Amino acid sequence: MSFFEAHRALLDRAVAACRARTYWSAFPEAASGKIYGETAKADGEAAFKAMLGKPFELDQPNEKHAGKEVSPYGVALGITYPTASANTLIDASRKAGTAWAAASIEARVGVCLEIVQRINRQSFLMANAVMHTTGQAFMMAFQAGGPHAQDRALEAIAYAYDEMARVPATAEWTKPQGKGEPIVLDKVWRVIPRGVSLIIGCATFPTWNSYPALFASLATGNTVIVKPHPGAILPLAITLKIARDVLKEAGFDPNVVLLAADDAEAPSTKDFVTHPDVAMVDFTGGPAFGAWVREHAATDLVFTEEAGINPIVIDSTSDFRGMCGNIAFSLSLYSGQMCTAPQNIFVPAAGIESNDGHKSYDEVAAGIATAIDKLLGEPERAAGILGAVQNEATVARVAASRKLGRVVRDSIAVPVTGFDGARTASPLVLAVDAKDDSAWGEERFGPISFVVKTADTAESIARAAESTKRKGAITASLYSTDDKVIDQAADAFARSGVALSVNLTGGIYVNQSAAFSDYHVTGANPAGNACLTDAAFVANRFRIASFRRQRAA
Repeated sequence: MSFFEAHRALLDRAVAACRARTYWSAFPEAASGKIYGETAKADGEAAFKAMLGKPFELDQPNEKHAGKEVSPYGVALGITYPTASANTLIDASRKAGTAWAAASIEARVGVCLEIVQRINRQSFLMANAVMHTTGQAFMMAFQAGGPHAQDRALEAIAYAYDEMARVPATAEWTKPQGKGEPIVLDKVWRVIPRGVSLIIGCATFPTWNSYPALFASLATGNTVIVKPHPGAILPLAITLKIARDVLKEAGFDPNVVLLAADDAEAPSTKDFVTHPDVAMVDFTGGPAFGAWVREHAATDLVFTEEAGINPIVIDSTSDFRGMCGNIAFSLSLYSGQMCTAPQNIFVPAAGIESNDGHKSYDEVAAGIATAIDKLLGEPERAAGILGAVQNEATVARVAASRKLGRVVRDSIAVPVTGFDGARTASPLVLAVDAKDDSAWGEERFGPISFVVKTADTAESIARAAESTKRKGAITASLYSTDDKVIDQAADAFARSGVALSVNLTGGIYVNQSAAFSDYHVTGANPAGNACLTDAAFVANRFRIASFRRQRAA
């Protein structure tokens, strides 16, 4: 049985889920031995530890080794990775691309589905790799780096297959000619990939953010070179090792996928971006380098997810405690290092109405700060929510931001049991006036947020929407008991190209984006020009070539 046939039912279910947009997940998010095997957790940890302090086994073109990853929990991984120059890897990628492009849609999609299934079986290994490169706490690393990322991969495969399947392989074209014999043409259509795809990974979500591009490009017939962030190589190296094994078993050159590892001291990304044989670039990262990529890439086909200043507008609430608790969790989760985490909380100067009576601006700010303190009051729970801070620069940014406003809640380091060297920071909450947009109007990546005092809700919505359009945002949130206000906000944020969540008080948070239902990034503001995942994300990765032959009379 081919890989495609083995996974056809899963593919059909994924395609249906993309069309329905209701809840569905292919890969269980519970880190349970009953699901993944009773020894899976111990096996994953052992496999991770076995990789430390030695070269990573990856049989690909190799001119040197790179890799100086240090866990945000204070552990030097000591892993090095085979790599080579841009010219060498791109040449190998192009050669491998000939047979891959010529393969049937079903063969390529089947390989992709098999890769994702095998990655899922290594979810505990991946959790350790993600935890010790990104700083995510273990459970978040398991879920976001494992099953949630795998769902995003499957979603991209489903979209790619659906778009390619719209084109019939063959057709008989008959044109009547009045009294004469009709003209008959036999027509054939082929999916033609673009060529070499370059994926530039990020440090905080190396799998979740890279998998859509990786599998969208592979399924549509392109070869892929993955350039991880130098601080988060291991999760993508594991991914590509699995992918190369599947490609070999399917009879393809494993150089269809290649790893381009580098060190921060000797970066190679620009060599790949500017190479004339790179057909498309997928970039996830900060806006400064994102702008450079868009300006200097040799190809015009550049997909980006960059950054933004995600807003919350508070107008009123029927559940003050639930609102404060929900916001507290959103600000704390992974120490504010999610691209979906809120930064600016807009509150009218006169305060808001709530189920607990009128709340002044200061009381709203204090309510959020108190909710954070309660959430993080128990050290073990705090460590499990906050995780560790991926980059030293983020901790320095928190310290520098204290001067930007009145400190409502200060950021402190939080101990992590078993990791004395962990780099941690709890949320910093600052009070500022709306006119102080030099403080809140720029992205302050990390656990930094501003309670922005506005004249009224109308100004809150206007300020939030304008900043979204100017600086970009991936998420927006609103709390209001007034349907007219909700409608006004929905219109304003739609015009700004950002997804809006309203009155979240339970176990769902604005940070979270569900595969098969939520569109992650709209591509309609500076936070990114692409959407994970819509048809546009996959359809531009291939073209259609036709062949037609007239039948003899």
